[in-house]
Amino acid sequence: MKQLTIIKIGGNVIDNSENLHQFLLDFTALPGDKILVHGGGKIATELGESLGIEAKMFDGRRITDIETLRIVTMVYAGLINKNMVAQLQAKGNNAIGLTGADGNIIKAKKRPIQKALSFGVDLGEVIDYGFVGDLDENSISSATLDNLLKAGLTPVLCAITHDGDSQLLNTNADTIASAVAVAMSSLYKTRLVYCFEKKGVLKDVNDDATVVREIKSNEFESLKVNGTVAGGMIPKLHNAFEAIKKGVSEVYIGKADELGELESGRFGTKLNP
Repeated sequence: MKQLTIIKIGGNVIDNSENLHQFLLDFTALPGDKILVHGGGKIATELGESLGIEAKMFDGRRITDIETLRIVTMVYAGLINKNMVAQLQAKGNNAIGLTGADGNIIKAKKRPIQKALSFGVDLGEVIDYGFVGDLDENSISSATLDNLLKAGLTPVLCAITHDGDSQLLNTNADTIASAVAVAMSSLYKTRLVYCFEKKGVLKDVNDDATVVREIKSNEFESLKVNGTVAGGMIPKLHNAFEAIKKGVSEVYIGKADELGELESGRFGTKLNP
């Protein structure tokens, strides 16, 4: 099987033009076929605040009312996506920017109103995430992505999906990256890489020297309980371990400006079964 690397980049890296430039250079230099998945939370939050729309989060995930959906669609599918595609083209990478609606690549289901849980504990209330899309095993069109890759294109996927009935949805970019990696694992040897502003999973979030180099799936729950893994890192690791269970060969979490170390084995935290 050919190798395919799926890389997810977060908003904190996107916000820094110098770091983004270096990341895209390193991304372009990686061998084999590649897919880039991106969010862009900080830019969307800042734009929303300038328009008087407050960002609302629960358990590391964005609550998306109709006004927020409009903002994230403009930012993710427009400003961020096309800016990165243009930069990749300048670096010799023939990229194509897409939402989940384009080519019916990612079809999601609107998340139902549900119990509010934190670390598996029922908080005694319900939560409506709004126009948030959830994915299942049939959400990703692996055939369409495969055709794009075979055509020599690098798909750049933003966090906007659709429900097949004309409704756009906001879907967690980590979830998209994981689902794409799983779906493509029947066609490629897939490697999933989460890039953000930290060197990996840290024992001390303020000390980059405390990188946890490897984490096994049976250690995940205890790391949540003791606070080593918290906030947005929780869904990130959850998705990563689910991806491993479903056929993804390798999963890494690390700092975007160290992506060049991926081939040497010195990049971030590696997650193991």
